[in-house]
Amino acid sequence: MTTTVVTRVRDRAAATPDRTALRAKDFGIWQEVTWARYWANVELVGHAMLALGVEPGDRVAVHSENRREWLYADLGTVAARAITVGLYPTNPASEVAYLLGHSGARILIAEDQEQVDKVLAVLDELPDLERIVYIEPRGVRGRYDEPKLLWWDDFLALGAAHRDEFPDELSARMEETTPDDVMTLIYTSGTTGPPKGAMLTVENVEFAVTVLVEGGGFTSPPPSEKDMTLSYLPLCHVAERIFTTWFSASSGVQVHFAESIETVQANLREVQPTILFGVPRIWEKVLAGVTIGVSSASWLKRTTTRFWLKQADAIGAELVRSGGVHTSKSRVRYAIGWLFCFRALRTRIGMRRVRYASSGAAPIAPEVLKFFMGIGVPMHEVYGMTENSAIATANRPGRVKVGTVGEPHDAVELRIDPETGEIQTRHAGVFAGYWRDDEATRRVVSPDGWLHTGDVGEWVGDTHVKITDRMKDIIITAGGKNIAPSEIENALKTSPYIKEAVVIGDGRAYLTALIGIELETVGHWAQQKRIPYTTYRDLSEKPEVLKLVQGIVTDVNARFANVEQVKKFRMFPKELDHEDGELTATQKVKRSALHKMFDALVDDMYAGGTRG
Repeated sequence: MTTTVVTRVRDRAAATPDRTALRAKDFGIWQEVTWARYWANVELVGHAMLALGVEPGDRVAVHSENRREWLYADLGTVAARAITVGLYPTNPASEVAYLLGHSGARILIAEDQEQVDKVLAVLDELPDLERIVYIEPRGVRGRYDEPKLLWWDDFLALGAAHRDEFPDELSARMEETTPDDVMTLIYTSGTTGPPKGAMLTVENVEFAVTVLVEGGGFTSPPPSEKDMTLSYLPLCHVAERIFTTWFSASSGVQVHFAESIETVQANLREVQPTILFGVPRIWEKVLAGVTIGVSSASWLKRTTTRFWLKQADAIGAELVRSGGVHTSKSRVRYAIGWLFCFRALRTRIGMRRVRYASSGAAPIAPEVLKFFMGIGVPMHEVYGMTENSAIATANRPGRVKVGTVGEPHDAVELRIDPETGEIQTRHAGVFAGYWRDDEATRRVVSPDGWLHTGDVGEWVGDTHVKITDRMKDIIITAGGKNIAPSEIENALKTSPYIKEAVVIGDGRAYLTALIGIELETVGHWAQQKRIPYTTYRDLSEKPEVLKLVQGIVTDVNARFANVEQVKKFRMFPKELDHEDGELTATQKVKRSALHKMFDALVDDMYAGGTRG
């Protein structure tokens, strides 16, 4: 039988049935799911799929926050040799219609009334959709007269009846699995057009497992049953699928599900995970929270903490120079700091036991990495993308080069095009192509198997890779200067007062920026300064806030050459939002959309030259 994440869960359930696999909260209390129960639920879902007539290659969509049922639905679908399609919980009805219609999903697993309402609003556009299985009955059961609706408990009962009548049918279907079977469609974020469905096969996923888990591509030592993670980023994203589903199935890592994205900080404190992955926005938000906490403390505590954070800055700088390995001097300084500050601080932010932390999916400012390294959180920037199963490079423990995304993994071929600077990878994790889009597939995968990532990079030394920007985001000024905006934007976002920064200047004489404040941090600052405000827009337009942001821009400009400096900025009048089309579901800025939505602000910055 071909090895898959499903067979790994089944085998682990047989070997250690009573060991804890998953934890989630029910009514405020953490509940455990053993490996035996995990597999039993996957098996029921698989049989339910067969009972509903799901055939190999059919698509089953999941539209839900992270929870146990997401994993049961995902792996049960794979057991039936069907294809899982993940939807972001924040996808509005229009995007739900596109994703379900484009994938041709036959079944949708919807979490609750909110997600059910979205699909019912567009049901007439979805001729392929046969069943809508809803997990939470509140507000749905008995309310709608829609024959396609099926409650999760009834869905599992259907699986149990099928298992009792045809006990060997699911195993027989699993026996037919091949390495080329498409296991999941992961849709791209759609920053430049409609999302594309990247097809990841059984072979792709097994390659990722082999490299990252069994080969120790991230942690050292590799993850094990002693490790714990917190699942909080959307499971339809390849990175969270790795850390929640693939890591757990292959190594026994215990997964804890956050109650919601809003409770991540509280759940981190409760769980104290040992392995933690986050996108840059998460790390920036934690740092901003520390800044607020320090400024709100009593004079004595504020003074003491600031002293030790200054020591952490020095420790972080030493670790940056030494590749993440303590020198004797930094080790002693950290040991003292641990007693007086770092232990309490790491406990408060939920990272007391973290032995491996990583940031990926977007560039992160080196200053943010240095902060966490200084307080003792072992940070590693990593790089990959959906189209190569998230396998490209990683900073390895003891060989960290801050400002780079690390070294190519074993079994990964990586080259940088000498003319365009584009990073290209080739290995067994390169995807099978885009669903129903052969032309787009040919544009990114060459006939000899090289994946064109669209990222521009350069070698640092002979080992590490630095990403400068996305090819499509490179700014060419009117003077012909090529500028990578992400480095400037990340420098601005290092400030706890700035949440978003979009540098503009393509075809222009100079650079400008659209800037969004961090409402919580700036709001706290305004309260301390006794500056009254009512709304986000009101606060962002306050003269004092504009002066605060100008100071940050001035400080950042000092680090760059004159042509790379931001000459003017304007404030976003609102917080950017996915539903308004300003952000992707992964919180990436849609640059082209912003230019159109805020074109008046952009035009104003270029009216009358560089003065004013």
